[in-house]
Amino acid sequence: MTDKHSPIQIKIAYLGGGSRGWARILMQDLALCSDLSGEVYLYDIDMEAARLNVELGTWVQQQPGAVGDWRYRAVPTIDEALRGADFVVCSIQPGPLEAMEADLTIPARYGLLYPVGDTIGAPGLVRGLRAALIYEGFARKIAELCPDAWIINYSNPMTICTRTLTRVCPQLKAFGCCHEVFGTQDLLADLVAQYLDVPRPSRQEIEVNVLGINHFTWIDRATYQGHDLLELLRQHIAQEGVLRPYTREEVEGWNSYFACAHQVKYELFRRYGLLACAGDRHLAEFVPGFLVDEETVYRWGFSLTPISYRYARWEEAPAQTRALMAGEEPFKLEHSSEEGVQQMSALLGLGDKMTNCNLPNRGQIPNLPMDAVVETNAYFSRDSVRPLVAGALPEGVLQLIAPHVRNQETIIEAALTRDIDLAFQAVFSDPLTYLPIDKAWAMFKEMLEATKPWLPGFSL
Repeated sequence: MTDKHSPIQIKIAYLGGGSRGWARILMQDLALCSDLSGEVYLYDIDMEAARLNVELGTWVQQQPGAVGDWRYRAVPTIDEALRGADFVVCSIQPGPLEAMEADLTIPARYGLLYPVGDTIGAPGLVRGLRAALIYEGFARKIAELCPDAWIINYSNPMTICTRTLTRVCPQLKAFGCCHEVFGTQDLLADLVAQYLDVPRPSRQEIEVNVLGINHFTWIDRATYQGHDLLELLRQHIAQEGVLRPYTREEVEGWNSYFACAHQVKYELFRRYGLLACAGDRHLAEFVPGFLVDEETVYRWGFSLTPISYRYARWEEAPAQTRALMAGEEPFKLEHSSEEGVQQMSALLGLGDKMTNCNLPNRGQIPNLPMDAVVETNAYFSRDSVRPLVAGALPEGVLQLIAPHVRNQETIIEAALTRDIDLAFQAVFSDPLTYLPIDKAWAMFKEMLEATKPWLPGFSL
């Protein structure tokens, strides 16, 4: 019998262990968790990046306030990482940045703009094709080497990655985590402080019912201590100046590709009565009209994220990590806003937790297809993630979401059967593919040709 004061020893396999961002977040949260300890095996096709994260994880363990006891290892094979793992964390980029550059720049030549390009639309679906091929391999390896492990997916496209795991091996225990809902809870917390004359609550105090798919999840109920926050939001957007056009100069003045004025979110709320709870950059990729040209993008209070920014961040990250460990950059060991370690603790029986996550549909949203991955609240307890019934989507919102569910399912089927025509049909069906079929096919073929090395088994 384990002493209740002794931390539970576990093995975590990290696929994408050279991660520039998510790995550091996990390391910090693990270092601050006294209930768990053990080993983290980092596997990445970039072994040098994984080795750097070993140094980082070890360094984090030595910082004041660290209470966890973790040993980090970079391993050259996925088998070594997975064998006997209790948890598998997936945080990869499906293909190098050169592939993402092609995903974005080729559609742009055809007049199709995407501010993110990692979830839906032509870029997100082609990225999803690559991701599904990779996750097919992950699923088979996990089923072979650690079939009882819980899999936490952070990779985008979230829905396609998470769904592929259980589509290939239905017995796997997988869920996907995304922080976009957290940002909307924070937005509602700001409104509470602004209009209710109380100190700003934490986002965890904002109770929401969420239903939809990743990056296109909606809230139909939101409360704080009995206050109806959707009614509060209606009052907010009725205020003069809340809904208005923005200018390029205003948006560029924010000096952030991730900032937005919530205009897309507010306008959808005004017309549909539910609050879409992702950043406007994501939301604009799911519905027509916001991305017709760059000036329209600025008018709605957000911007396109250029591929040059992603290259710069990617190239600068290792030097920033080394500067951090050398004491040249400030560092404070503190909990992140992510919940992965809390979810692990709950699954190990160390206290239950309710939060939103991505799981196969078992009826939590009855008017979306069964088994398709949807995002709702779920209840975490010992060796169990139980999705909570969110309810049916209103007809108007359903009509926005359902085509994307079908297209993501189609892309997974196309990947698993290596069917190029099926993949094209998903891309052509996307609401933002404003092209005649011959031009859409030409664009699609260009995109696949440009990323051919990362599409094994496809005959182009």
